[in-house]
Amino acid sequence: MSAAIDEITAAISAARERANLPTSIDLNQYANLVDMFAYCATEFADQPVVSCMGKTLSYRELDVLSAQFACYLQSHTNLQAGDRVALQMPNILQYPVALFGAIRAGMIVVNTNPLYSERELKHQLIDSGAKVLVVLANVAEAAAAVVADTAVETVIVTEIGDLHTGIKRPLINIMVKHVKKMVPDVSFKNAVTYRKALSLGKSGRYTPAAPKPEDIALLQYTGGTTGVSKGAMISHRNLMANVLQSKQLFESYGLKEAAEIFLSPLPLYHIYSFMLTFCVMMQGNHAVLIPNPRDLDTVIKEMKRWRWSGMSGINTLFVQLCNHPEFKTLDFSSVKATLSGGMALTAGAAKEWMAMTGAEVYEGYGLTETSPVVSINPGGANQIGTIGIALPGTEIRIINDVGEDVGIGERGELCVRGPQVMIGYWQRQDETDKTIKDGWLHTGDVAVVQADGYMRIVDRIKDMIIVSGFNVYPNEIEDVLSEHPNIAECAAIGVPDEKSGEAVKIFVAAKRGDIDKVELKAFLRERLTGYKLPRYIEVRDELPKTNVGKVLRRSLRDEELAKLAKAE
Repeated sequence: MSAAIDEITAAISAARERANLPTSIDLNQYANLVDMFAYCATEFADQPVVSCMGKTLSYRELDVLSAQFACYLQSHTNLQAGDRVALQMPNILQYPVALFGAIRAGMIVVNTNPLYSERELKHQLIDSGAKVLVVLANVAEAAAAVVADTAVETVIVTEIGDLHTGIKRPLINIMVKHVKKMVPDVSFKNAVTYRKALSLGKSGRYTPAAPKPEDIALLQYTGGTTGVSKGAMISHRNLMANVLQSKQLFESYGLKEAAEIFLSPLPLYHIYSFMLTFCVMMQGNHAVLIPNPRDLDTVIKEMKRWRWSGMSGINTLFVQLCNHPEFKTLDFSSVKATLSGGMALTAGAAKEWMAMTGAEVYEGYGLTETSPVVSINPGGANQIGTIGIALPGTEIRIINDVGEDVGIGERGELCVRGPQVMIGYWQRQDETDKTIKDGWLHTGDVAVVQADGYMRIVDRIKDMIIVSGFNVYPNEIEDVLSEHPNIAECAAIGVPDEKSGEAVKIFVAAKRGDIDKVELKAFLRERLTGYKLPRYIEVRDELPKTNVGKVLRRSLRDEELAKLAKAE
């Protein structure tokens, strides 16, 4: 170990001690995720575990239903332990049933975006070698077009109301299919309905799988916006570690075991929401799934329905909710914690959320490749603008452009080592070797470790703008922009410039009315040094985003490059 790493390690250890967080975790508490789930299903049997669209399942009910799904996979398909099961569903009750069913059967889950194009879906199904696809009928059109060209042998089709009971189930399904016309007319050669699969599994005998801790539990695809999408191999140990690492953090927010209601509006196919919801459920608490986070009226309806303790979100969602006219009328007296990840939390969004709800936003940091949480701000010691303290058992180093370790206060690439770091990329050893070196995962993010052990992400290495030799970080510009009273969304990118190499261009969308560019430039001039000031400002109604709501800088850069190419 270098002196720089020792210095960083000492600062982080001291920060954990001040926040009453452990330095390490016991990775031997559970043999695997099957064992962890069995413990929770027994310990919290009669507690509610998950709700969606007015229907709630207890841990006991989830245990029974997921065992039926596991039995179907084991007894009525050709699957063997380690085969892949793709889940293509939004946040509905069928998702956790299929998730835990597949894991308990010894299969590997492949999280699949319901909004994938045919090309994206085909790539993921072929690359993963998935033999079973579980898909919501509403989004099955792309699957119907490509599944014959993949290794998928069985398609399990579910309708949105399938796990509701009584007359409500057919009423929901009829309304969605025939009244709202939300279900495309497609068919599959080897299809079985979700309810049929559960029925067949009910009549059989489920045999609990016994995977090793290092066996793969999840293939989580990443990198689709920067190249060919790669499957991060997440093991049973990786996921268990992240649950155990997060436990004391949840306690620091005042969240107790088997006593809390947590809203999950972000999609479970995204690793951030997946793990937070997984943590909630594996600590005896109650997750409320919201199928579509862009439907703000429904999000607020669920906020009114429950006395919720916490929620996960991203900067964009916080801003949108605070701008919704009904949001300020809600009762926030039960809220203990709001967790932010997926993209940088701006100071403006955090302040506005605090002013409206009285609850702090605790920002964390992670990647798909780290299962995903690396660090987070603890309760009682929140520092807005930082990503908090590295989780117990997590080691940090910062390296400069030539791979040398740098110490406290110096910028460089953030590297991570710990039990949550993925095994590697599925069938891509070359990519794995580029990313994991001597056990250290190279994140591609520029970070600083402060003297107090807290960390700050400066920016993505690839997003950095170089103006006349000076490094300009988009996050800094966007953070300043977020403080402007009429900026709803913003993004900063670099565009080619003959004099300075690159110049800063910003894209902004207004909360209301128009944006006065002259006034905005004056606002920025007071807060940014000269070379960081944007040379170009473009006002839009809204900015391009991922399905999670993260603004796509890459999409904006591609648009600018296309304009230049056309002009030439």
